[in-house]
Amino acid sequence: MGSKKISIVTNCFNEEANVGEVYRRVKEVVENITTVTSYEHIFIDNASTDGTVAVLKELASHDPALKVIVNNRNFGQIRSANHALLQATGDAVIHVVADLQDPPELIPEFLEKWGEGYAVVIGQKEASRDGWLMRQLRKIFYSCMAAISDAPQIKNFTGFGLFDKKVIDTIRSLEDPYPYFRGLISEFGYSVAIVPYQQPARRRGKTTHNFYSLYDMAILGVTNHSKIPLRVATFAGFVLSVLSALVGIFYLVYKLLAWDNFDLGLAPLIIGMFFFAAVQLFFIGIVGEYIGSIHTQVLKRPMVVEKERINFE
Repeated sequence: MGSKKISIVTNCFNEEANVGEVYRRVKEVVENITTVTSYEHIFIDNASTDGTVAVLKELASHDPALKVIVNNRNFGQIRSANHALLQATGDAVIHVVADLQDPPELIPEFLEKWGEGYAVVIGQKEASRDGWLMRQLRKIFYSCMAAISDAPQIKNFTGFGLFDKKVIDTIRSLEDPYPYFRGLISEFGYSVAIVPYQQPARRRGKTTHNFYSLYDMAILGVTNHSKIPLRVATFAGFVLSVLSALVGIFYLVYKLLAWDNFDLGLAPLIIGMFFFAAVQLFFIGIVGEYIGSIHTQVLKRPMVVEKERINFE
């Protein structure tokens, strides 16, 4: 592999209790790798309200390899993490989250696979401490994405892994203000190595993931990497219109044949009306998500607006 410079990227929000340990564990691992001539560890803080920034500033004052970006406000995990990845200058970039659920001790194995010629090395969690419901929802999501996406999807990929400089350069060239990183890795078709691991439980702090943030990532993945939902909406609209016409013809014929004995009543009409209204709202929502995604692309707003940089030349 030769001597290389690597970049470690860590995004954080209210991780005062964890950033110090992440920094120390990464530093200990990387400094014992003989093939790494230099490295940088970039922390991007998403406008934390606790003492995270103060801890990072103190650490950075003693170590020029530690670089810090502080955002003006919370721009969300997707935009913040991707912005930090694009600021990296290493020959390879490794993404490690701040909650210590991505073990930095896997970095040597990532570099070994990279040295074998893989452009992407993915840490794939084999098991996690998520609740039963969350595990089932993830399985459903990955199954649906595998069915509707044009590119093969990588299950249980959280973003933890190593990415060659050419991969980062390709993402940078897209100028996408809201990229779905996991989907892009699959879509680009670069050689991928998988490193399985057991995800440990979060020991300190509280997760910032909630239903909306997970839903946002899921919808972003669907709208950015598949047209099938739109095709389903078109097909379903056609099928339901045909069925509606057939039902209408049936009732008309039945009424003509049994004019005095057939009483339609209001119940079937009301049920049918609510059913078709619900179907319309569902598919309007799908179309709206695609339009919203296009709107985000067209606006070309920056991923984040930085408040401060530390130790950047």
